[in-house]
Amino acid sequence: MNSLRNRIAILLVFAIVTVVGLATLAASTALRGPLPEATMEPVARQLQLVARIVEANPSQAVTAGFTVRQAPATGAPEETLSRFLQRALSLTGPARSAIVTRTEERPGITASVELRSGSWLVADIPDFSPRPGRWHILAAWVVLIIFGSAAVSIFAASKITKPLRLLESAVAAVGPDGVLPHIPEMGSGEVRATARTLNRLSARLKAAMESRMRLVAAAGHDLRTPMTRMRLRTEFLPEDAERQKWLNDLEELDRIADSAIGLVREEVGHNHIKSTRVDKVIEEIVEELASLDMKVEARALKPVSVAAGPIALKRALRNLIINGATHGNGAEIAMEQRSNMAVVTIADNGPGIPPEMLDRVFEPFFRADISRRKVIPGAGLGLAIAKEIVERFGGTITIANRMPRGLLQTVSLRTVIAISK
Repeated sequence: MNSLRNRIAILLVFAIVTVVGLATLAASTALRGPLPEATMEPVARQLQLVARIVEANPSQAVTAGFTVRQAPATGAPEETLSRFLQRALSLTGPARSAIVTRTEERPGITASVELRSGSWLVADIPDFSPRPGRWHILAAWVVLIIFGSAAVSIFAASKITKPLRLLESAVAAVGPDGVLPHIPEMGSGEVRATARTLNRLSARLKAAMESRMRLVAAAGHDLRTPMTRMRLRTEFLPEDAERQKWLNDLEELDRIADSAIGLVREEVGHNHIKSTRVDKVIEEIVEELASLDMKVEARALKPVSVAAGPIALKRALRNLIINGATHGNGAEIAMEQRSNMAVVTIADNGPGIPPEMLDRVFEPFFRADISRRKVIPGAGLGLAIAKEIVERFGGTITIANRMPRGLLQTVSLRTVIAISK
C-alpha cells in the first residue's frame, strides 16, 4: 500500500467513483419523474368529475364503462398514495375517502373513491413510482463503476510508474564494477527518454571509472622511476640509521605503487571463473605464510567448491589472512558450509577497530592507526582489493569486532558442489 503505484491507483479509483457518482446523482435528479403531490391533483379532479356523474345517474355511468363496487378494490394498500389522493380530493371538491391499492396480477395502481351512496368508484390511475428492483440495478451499477474504475486506475498507474520501475530495475542490476547494464530504448516516449538517460549515465560512469583506473595505474607506474633514482642515490649514503630510514621509506612507497597497480588490475581484469576448491586455496595460503614466520592456523577445512577465479580468490583471502596475522597477533581460519554458501571466517586477537571506523575499513589506503604504519608495513589497499574480488564473484565480505577483543573477517561465497573425500 506504500508504493507509488498503489497510491496513484487508489487516488484514481476515488476520483472516478466520485465523479461518476455525482454525475449519476445529477442525472437521476434531472430525469426524475414528477412527484406524487404534483400528479395527484389532476387525477383527483378527474375522479371528482366521474364521481359526480356516477352519483347523478348510476345506471348510465355503468353503461358508459365506469366501475362501481360495493367494496374497494382488493390488493396491497399504498398508504402514502392514498393519503395524497384524499388530500387532493378535498382540494378539488367534497372530501371523500380514497384507497390506492396495487395488485400483482396487473400492472399499475387502482384508486377506490367512496361515493355518497356508500359504494366505491374504482378506476386505474397513472403510476409514477420507481420501477421494482431498482436497488438491484443501482447495486449493479455501483459494482460496475468500482471494478471498472479499479481496472482503469491500475492500468494507468502502471503506465505512469513504469519509468520509476525502470530506474529501480536498473539500479538493482548495477554490477560490482558500478556500471549500469544497457537498457533497451523502447516503449512510450517517457520510458524511452528514461532509458536513454540511464544509458548515457552508464557510459559516463564507465568512462569516469576507466579514467580513474588509468590515472591510478599511471601514478603507480610513474612513481617507479623517481623511486629507482632515489634508491640508487641511497646506496651511496654511509651505512647509518638515516640511510636505513630512507630505504624503509622507499620500500613502503614501492609497496604502495605495487598495491595501486594491483588494485587496478583486479578491478578492470576479468579472471576466468571456474569451480575452485576453497579449502585447497586456504591450505596453500597458510603454508606460504607459515614459511614466512607468520602466525596463521587453519582448522579442519571441509572440501567445498565455489565459482570464482582461483588466482583472484587466492589474492583476496591472502590479503584478509595477512591482515589478521599482522594486525591481530595471528589469524585463525575456519570454513563451514551454510545451506548453499561457503563461509570463511578469519579471527584474530588484536586490538580490533574503533566502532565508529568500521564503515571505512574497505576504503583504499585506510589505516585504523596511522602511528602503526612505521611498525607494520602495508599500503592500506588489501581490504579494498579483497572486497572488490569477493563481490565480483557474487559474494559478500564483512568485518566486525570480537568480544572481548579481536577482529572477525567473514567471507561468504555461493557454493558449486560439496566434495567428499
